[in-house]
Amino acid sequence: MTDVIPHGTSEIHDGAWLLRYELHLPHPQERVWAAVATPEGLRGWLCAADVLEPRLGGAVTLRWLNAGPEGVHSGHVTAWAPETVAEYSVDLHGRIRFHLESVAPSATVLRFTNEFPGDDALRLDCLAGWHDHFGFLADALSGRPKDWSTWSAGRWQELRAAYAGG
Repeated sequence: MTDVIPHGTSEIHDGAWLLRYELHLPHPQERVWAAVATPEGLRGWLCAADVLEPRLGGAVTLRWLNAGPEGVHSGHVTAWAPETVAEYSVDLHGRIRFHLESVAPSATVLRFTNEFPGDDALRLDCLAGWHDHFGFLADALSGRPKDWSTWSAGRWQELRAAYAGG
């Protein structure tokens, strides 16, 4: 499934990178919402949500399961509209926004943005990382959540090289 994830784009505004992805997912909006806005759903493709208070201003602590202790990032829920918008602002990763739109009973468009300060190397790391994770999302939505014990950096390195060359 990872080959069907479109490449993300990036631009810089006032010293902060803005990454964008648009995914057309053959799944109902409720299912995609559960994947991006619940601890159970997030664990299957992105990270463990050790804390997730599902409301504007709620606390959030995300622990990337493919990273060591440096993979824990805390912050707040900065936008929350059930079934439509989940936005988390956390240290290092900045503002992470998932915007869902139902386009058919079993089809959802996920518009994702990630805004953060950093250098070009971090931009490339994040583009590759999100792309890799969105492949895991597609798999998880199809009933194959990520087994984090099998994760390796190989696919991420390939994606990073592709983003650096393009």
